[in-house]
Amino acid sequence: MAFVVAVIVQVIKEQPLLQKIQTSVVALAVSMILCPLAVVIACQYFKIVIVWYYVFASFIAAFIVYLVATGGWEHVTGIWERTKYNRK
Repeated sequence: MAFVVAVIVQVIKEQPLLQKIQTSVVALAVSMILCPLAVVIACQYFKIVIVWYYVFASFIAAFIVYLVATGGWEHVTGIWERTKYNRK
């Protein structure tokens, strides 16, 4: 999803109306549209009933996709390493 968001942002960012808007804002908007849309399409394809928390979780996932798409992968992995349970 992060790759798709990054590609779409690079393509639509060249439009005259979007050149004045920051790239990170466009990436966030694209991510917030694509992630819930992908969940709805997947639920329809697999014939799963769409429940409200699927859509809610997709908005949370959209922030992670946005971070990764805008080069924040190091930030995301840092958060994961700090919160990951270490077995001893």
